Amino acid sequence: MADDNDLRISNRIAIPAGDLEEQFIRAGGPGGQNVNKVSSAVQLRFRAATCEALSPEARHRLLRLAGRRATKEGEILIEASRFRTQERNREDARERLAELVREALKPPPPPRKKTKPSKGAVERRLKAKKGRSQIKRMRGSVAD
Repeated sequence: MADDNDLRISNRIAIPAGDLEEQFIRAGGPGGQNVNKVSSAVQLRFRAATCEALSPEARHRLLRLAGRRATKEGEILIEASRFRTQERNREDARERLAELVREALKPPPPPRKKTKPSKGAVERRLKAKKGRSQIKRMRGSVAD
């Protein structure tokens, strides 16, 4: 059964609250003296390597997509300090994580198949090149 603290990714997938850990930290930037007293930024830690809600392929793609946000232990760390309130930063971090997981759930595109131009296309291209060459040759100075 889904918990209220679970992070809903899609209709079928939700990340359990046990795989998420939030820590509130002080945010830098504008905000006057209040910024030195209030821990409004959030650090969201997701244990991706051990999450049972995702398939192994999706976990692998997720860790690759996370890039520098992924740790060696297989955790994804997202910091949010865009807003001045704890709640808005918390929602922002959770939404950014959900978007990253949704991107990882998409199957990779099939590999590109190499193609060659048809014989007729090659002939037409060469014929057009010869025509342009003729035109340019005719632009030369006129001999008396």
